[in-house]
Amino acid sequence: MVERSWDTEQLPEGEQKVEAVREMFDAIAPRYDMVNRIMTFRLDVRWRRTAVKLLALPAGSTVIDLAAGTGDLCVDLSRAGMQPISFDLSFGMLAADRSGSPRVQADILRLPLADHSVDGATCGFALRNLRELPAFFAELARVVRPGGRIALLDVGIPHNRVVRWGNNIYFGKVVPRIGALLSDGAAYRYLPKSVAYLPPADEMVRMLRAAGFPDAVHRQLSGGLTQLMVGTRG
Repeated sequence: MVERSWDTEQLPEGEQKVEAVREMFDAIAPRYDMVNRIMTFRLDVRWRRTAVKLLALPAGSTVIDLAAGTGDLCVDLSRAGMQPISFDLSFGMLAADRSGSPRVQADILRLPLADHSVDGATCGFALRNLRELPAFFAELARVVRPGGRIALLDVGIPHNRVVRWGNNIYFGKVVPRIGALLSDGAAYRYLPKSVAYLPPADEMVRMLRAAGFPDAVHRQLSGGLTQLMVGTRG
């Protein structure tokens, strides 16, 4: 059996995490969209559209989609009249992108962009996969122009105890089985565990405000199954 760098009891950190995440998403790219639709009952489509709506930028805005994966958010940004650019560490994900947007392979903590050069940024379900959140928020503040906007999605932890209990069972037990049947079992065992990387919502909002998004706010979507943070560059 091939040993997978992300199939461990202990979650990787630092550069080991960066490499494990890149390899994992390369591996699951071919069936990533299909598995997402099945395991979220297509709610992921609604969540991304909500993020684009609350990004609240005019048509023609240049928006970078970070950890863009196969380009789903780029499709929604294009439909809203914006001009998206896709950035991802995983070549496999970029190769599976069918959005038609420009694509760049890059570490999104070190973007090949000039200061204050874009109107907005989105990131869908990747915050927990990053090496360091404060550095990412600082990089967002560097490249987004004053008055520009960000919208960041990730999985959430529901406040309601019953919903949280059910979500823990589904995300922790059912999703890995779906992943094993349709894609890569090791990856879909890692993804539920990776929620542990995320700080509490209020801490992430404080980080964003300190980085340069003074009006950053946190929203729960679908009863807390997903969380969304939006803010304006000061």
